[in-house]
Amino acid sequence: MWPFSRKGASGFSSSSTAEEVTQGIDGTGLTAIVTGASSGIGTETTRVLALRGVHVVMGVRNMAAGQEVKEAIVKEIPTAKVDVMELDLSSMASIRKFASEFNSSGLPLNILINNAGTTGPYMLSKDNIEMLFATNHLGHFLLTSLLLDTMKKTTQESGKEGRIVIVSSEGHRFTYRGGIRFDNINDKSGPVDLICWKTVLNPHSPPTAQNQIPILYCCCQPSLPIVSRRQSIIAVLTCSYNRYSSPFAYGQSKLANVLHANELARLFKEDGVDITANSLHPGAIVTNIFRHSSILSGLVNTVGKYVLKNVQQGAATTCYVALHPQVKGVSGQYFSDCNIAKPGAQAKDPNWPRNSGNSARV
Repeated sequence: MWPFSRKGASGFSSSSTAEEVTQGIDGTGLTAIVTGASSGIGTETTRVLALRGVHVVMGVRNMAAGQEVKEAIVKEIPTAKVDVMELDLSSMASIRKFASEFNSSGLPLNILINNAGTTGPYMLSKDNIEMLFATNHLGHFLLTSLLLDTMKKTTQESGKEGRIVIVSSEGHRFTYRGGIRFDNINDKSGPVDLICWKTVLNPHSPPTAQNQIPILYCCCQPSLPIVSRRQSIIAVLTCSYNRYSSPFAYGQSKLANVLHANELARLFKEDGVDITANSLHPGAIVTNIFRHSSILSGLVNTVGKYVLKNVQQGAATTCYVALHPQVKGVSGQYFSDCNIAKPGAQAKDPNWPRNSGNSARV
């Protein structure tokens, strides 16, 4: 259970649950899509939205798991309206099939929650794209683009504001030095920032007290001396080295999530479309997202329950941004603990995507 509970301007805090932040809200008549809805905060988001009367379409990769979640929700909430549709965010074909079937269903779309995410070692998707970027960003980018016409139509016909909610992470602050490596997303040997240091005595200096000055070497390139410092100084260097980093790859995909929401918000405002787009950090949560790392998974399962959020708290910010009247008209913001927060420098620069020629790619 997350122990801190200082309330922000919204009246909610890190310890607030999804049910608490949506208490008294009637979502009857609204339809939402939730990706990654078969586990973790996706499941809790689906349950709470259904509890508030929202018709929820679960986009899931594992249909059997999705059906189990649906049955559990309907058993708890007999009036719940929940559908399950197959969706693999790492497959462009699956995304196109999902969007085509949904758009042909005649259902409205008021809320799109891009929740699905993954971590893990380097691998390529079915479309030969680095898996983390493919699943966490590109898949949702394509899905959103394919569903926008239906969202716009729903907004026009219903007179109700549409909302796009993109689940990012504080991990967006920890990425490659240049941010998103658009030009070499798939390159396993692309440049990555590493913190590395190794001090050795200068073999060319006489062994005197004054001249025993260590030379700092990059541990990745031991033959290349970088800088000299006296032994009493601890030096830490950032060097560029050809190596893929899973944490940084995850970070760049989460940075892309924030930039995607910001760019959508800008475009909706320019076009006068009554749809908002926001990104958020759900918090550090006890979920299975770290299943690819035995060490992290072990820490989460043992220590995590004392210092991390549970799924009820983890889904709170998503449900708040998706349903709460306080967020009406708010767009292009980054939320954390159900309050507006400041994203990383690269994420809050409104000119970064366009100045970099990357607007079409975020």
